[in-house]
Order: sequence, then C-alpha cells, then structure tokens
Amino acid sequence: MIFDVLIVGGGGAGLRAAIAVVEADPGLKVAIVSKVYPMRSHTVSAEGGAAGVIGEGDTLDEHAYDTISGGDWLCDQDAVEAFVAEAPRELIRLEHWGCPWSREPDGRVAVRPFGGMKRMRTWFAADKTGFHLLHTLFQTSLRHQEIQRYDEWYATRLIVDDGRVHGVVAMDIRTGAIEALAARTVILATGGCGRAFPFTTNAAIKTGDGMSLAYRAGVPLKDMEFVQYHPTGLPFTGILITEAARAEGGWLINKDGYRYLQDYDLGVPTPTPKLRSMELGPRDRLSQAYVREVERGRTAETPYGQVVYLDLRHLGEARIEARIPFVRELCRSYQNLDPVTDLIPVRPVVHYMMGGVHTDIDGATPIRGLYAAGETACVSINGANRLGSNSLPECLVFGARAGAAAAREAREAPAAGERAVRAQGADERRRLEHERDRRDGGAERIADIREQMQETLEEAAGIYRTRDALDKAANRIAELRERAAAARLDDHSTAFNTEMVAALELSSMLDVAETIVACALNREESRGAHQRSDFPARDDGRFLAHSLAYRGADGGPRVELLPVTITRWPPGERVYGR
Repeated sequence: MIFDVLIVGGGGAGLRAAIAVVEADPGLKVAIVSKVYPMRSHTVSAEGGAAGVIGEGDTLDEHAYDTISGGDWLCDQDAVEAFVAEAPRELIRLEHWGCPWSREPDGRVAVRPFGGMKRMRTWFAADKTGFHLLHTLFQTSLRHQEIQRYDEWYATRLIVDDGRVHGVVAMDIRTGAIEALAARTVILATGGCGRAFPFTTNAAIKTGDGMSLAYRAGVPLKDMEFVQYHPTGLPFTGILITEAARAEGGWLINKDGYRYLQDYDLGVPTPTPKLRSMELGPRDRLSQAYVREVERGRTAETPYGQVVYLDLRHLGEARIEARIPFVRELCRSYQNLDPVTDLIPVRPVVHYMMGGVHTDIDGATPIRGLYAAGETACVSINGANRLGSNSLPECLVFGARAGAAAAREAREAPAAGERAVRAQGADERRRLEHERDRRDGGAERIADIREQMQETLEEAAGIYRTRDALDKAANRIAELRERAAAARLDDHSTAFNTEMVAALELSSMLDVAETIVACALNREESRGAHQRSDFPARDDGRFLAHSLAYRGADGGPRVELLPVTITRWPPGERVYGR
C-alpha cells in the first residue's frame, strides 16, 4: 500500500496532523507510525495548561510580545503572529471535540497565570491538561477510518530520492519485522530528546528519533543549543512538578527558608508586587538562579544532589486538591511526602528542546514532501526560551498546519518511487538485521555508553557553558559514537528486542548531542537558555540569527547562521509586562 500522508509519532502534534489531513480530504490514505500506543505518548504528561488569548483585556499582540521577548528575540515573528492567532481557535475546537477545560463558577473557561506572561491566558484541565488533550485527540482520530495505525513500530530511516521523500523504513517492535512503508508525504512528530541528558522530565521514549531521521537525510537541525531546564523537577526521578503549582501561589525557598528569587533579576511583570510574581519568572532565569544559590552554599544536600524547596503549604488542602491534585499525587507516590504539610525538594531538570528540525511556517522542510511539527520541529516560535503553556497549542496549531500542507502536497505529488522504496528498504533491512545479529562486539554495554553521553552533555551543555568544556564534549561524543557502534548486544531475538531499540535510540541521541554541542560552541554569546560564561552578553550584531546544523561529509555537524524574521517588534530589553 502507498500512503498519501505518513506521520511518524502518535502524540499531540501527530494526531492533530492526522485529523487535519482527513478533514482536508477524506479520500487520502493516512498512516500513523508510533513506537508506543498513542495514549502512551509524552503529551499525556503535560500538566499545567495551554496558552490562548481569551480573557478580557488580553490581546493577540500581547501574547505575541510575551512570546518574542521570552524567547530573547530569537523567535521568527511571522510564525509567532500566526501561532497566537490560531491558538484560541484550536483550543475552542478541542472544547467542541470534548476536552473538559476547567471552568469558573459562571461557566467561563478558567485561565491561570504562567511564567513570563503578563496576562492570565493559560487554559487548563486541573493539572492533567495533556492527559485530557491527548485523550480528546485520540478519540477524535478514531472517528476517521481513513487513519491506519502502526502502533509499536520504530521508524529507522527516511526514504529520500532526488530531493523528495518517498516513505520510511520501520521495524515492528512486537515481531522484529522490517518493512518499507511508501508514502507521498511524511510528517515527523516524534517529540523532543530530553533523554540525552541524565535529569529530565521527559519520558523514556523521547530520544530525538525524528530529529535524527531528518538530520541523516540532509535536513538541518535548527537552534539545537537552546535546551530548556524546568526549575522544579523531583531530584531523583526528574518528574515534573508543574509550573501551575507556582501559578497557584507556590514559593521557591532555599535551605534557610528564604525566597531567594528576590535576589535575582528575573524580568518579571512590574505592575505586580515583586514578592507575589517572582516565582513566575521565565524558566531559564529561574534555573540560572538555582545555580547561583548552589554557588552561594544556600541549597540543601540530598543523596541525589543539591536541591531547593517548593513550598505549597500555605495554599491549604482544599486549593491543592481543587487546582493541582496531580502534584499531590506525584509527591505522595514518588517522594513519600504530602505538599499540604511538607516541603517539596526540587532542582532544575531538562524539559524541552527549543530547537529541532528546520521548517517553514507550514512545517515544510527543505526535502520536498517532508514536514515536521511539535517539539520535533523548530518553526521557530520559541526562540531561545519557550514560555510555559505555549507548547501544547504549538502542537495543535502547527500539527494542523503541517497536516493541511501535507494533504495539499499529497494531492499533487507523484506516486512514491517504487525503485527507491524497494532499494532503500532492502539496504535498511540488511543494516538492521546485521545490527541485531551483532555477536562480536566489545565488552561495553549500550546502557553504559548512554550514561556517559548523558553525563557529558550535563557537564558541558547544561545551564552554563564554556568553550573548554564544549570542546572536550565534542571530542567525547565522537569517541562515544565509535564505541556505540562496537558495543555488545546480548539479545538477538526478534520479538520485543528492547536492547536493539535502545541501541537505535542511542544512535539518535548521539546525533542530537553532537548538534547541541556544535551549535553551543558556535554561538559566542548568552541568550535565553544558552548561557556562555565566557561570553556573558547578548550579541545581536553577530547572533540575532538561527543556528543551522547540517550533517557534514565526515559525519560531523557543520553550523551555519540564518537571520531571524522580524516583523513588528525590533529587538529590545528582555522584560515582561512593560
């Protein structure tokens, strides 16, 4: 079978893209290839909410300005303007499909404040917004029989010939079968790559697969140096304690019980008294403040490193149960504490990639027929730092845009090249079977190499970076790639060979890791989530531009710069509410 549109990834962006395709043309054949059952996609873990202008006094321009300023002026402003205009429509559409948004007593959709936004515009469903959003999209997709699902299939290669995509090669994890799936267009929607770092809120499946697929096919990865740390993750598991906890009035305190954020410039809204608003500063600056607290010796030592505390006790049990019940559930299950009476130990953990596959405003990549959406893509609306609650509507808006664009392209595209599909499918089948049957590897294990890669990235490309550390990391990652190619695989079975999947995921993460380091080395300034201790100032003269990391002829990354699109907001001081 030849599909008109094949989507890799079954989370929020992928499902929204699939629905957009069949809404645009019910006659098109659509496939979703996902390495997990769609309801196990990481979108389900989003807690806090989804931003969209709805409240009185709020405007699209204000949402756009907050996003652009929050992104430290690295956002493409045409994409931001489209995003803020379409986000409310997507959230209302989700309401019509059955998403149970929380309500005010008068029946209006409830909104809450979120970090870096001067207006309350974050829609939410208690603190399980992603759970309800993904349920709604999945249930809606089930109405459309045109959508065929390949659950628990792992896409390993894009089939590309003469500058056009012709499908993917994928492995059925349940059986080990390897098939070439022909398609006129392909949309990548596999999420981010937080698992390349040791402490992350990301699910185990977020290993940069879609980014790596595009990178190996010749598409540049954009702005990969911008890695967002969320300031409140649990110290051992990395599980997210949502920003909604601070939006409801939670405080961040150090080991002395002091609300330390008042000592730092966070650029928070000036009309609000400082002690009320500082916890809702942007995530990058809150994470940077934590590092300074560690340096000052004002954090608490635990078996899992230094921590500060999130204090919700003053909110009371009734408010916690009504507005953030999942936070209480997580704390009880994973920390054996109750936020009604106990402090929550937290530390910054990797949360989101601002960078990703280089696309235009409709999700199109430089390869004809290939699109990307969601965290896999970089369109770019997030710039150097994503504002909380912009990611869920990003999945909806640009998932819908990519789906509609892919549907238009599929109607006009030629049939997938049978010769390319057959030849590249056979090549990839031989490669994967050889990989699975590898019996003469060295003594090293995949898990050990993965851990060393994670430690290397955390040390060199964490919240603060230096040239010396990044240079060493680049060499280290190149060495780890060679060792990974020779690592030992003990499982040679075909059904549910999770060791084989882990080896493929490690290869993807190494691709991502080397682009992060290369882009961070090239950007000799500090902007948003990218902080160079040796270049502490923002440099608009040299670096008001996106980083594009291409895979070079030697297999390593080559970095070029692409100017940022400016429409109506010239670069200025990064502040909120002024």
